[in-house]
Formats: sequence, structure tokens, C-alpha cells
Amino acid sequence: MNAGTGWCEGCLRTIDEIAAWGALNDQLKREVLALLPKRRRQWRVLRAAAALQAAPGETP
Repeated sequence: MNAGTGWCEGCLRTIDEIAAWGALNDQLKREVLALLPKRRRQWRVLRAAAALQAAPGETP
């Protein structure tokens, strides 16, 4: 789990989403899955920003 985002670094779901997954109906699962593309884009931006801060002046 990433402390900054609250998302699993593998699946990008929150701990609450992961814990509830087995009890969610199909519609709620689809709603969670619909959030993931936006989170993936945000995750890439955050990782790129972190890489730039870790190595200023270097090309990631």
C-alpha cells in the first residue's frame, strides 16, 4: 500500500476496496474497476515526479 495515495501498488485499489471485494456485487465491482484507469494515469505521474525529485538533472 502506498502511504501517499492509499492505493495498492499492484492493483491500485484501496485497502477498503480490497477487503470488501468478495462481498461486492458485480455492479459495485465494475464501479471500482472503472476508477482504475484514472488512478493508473495519476500513479504514472506521481512515479515520474518522484523519479525526478530523486535524481534531479537526470533523465528518467
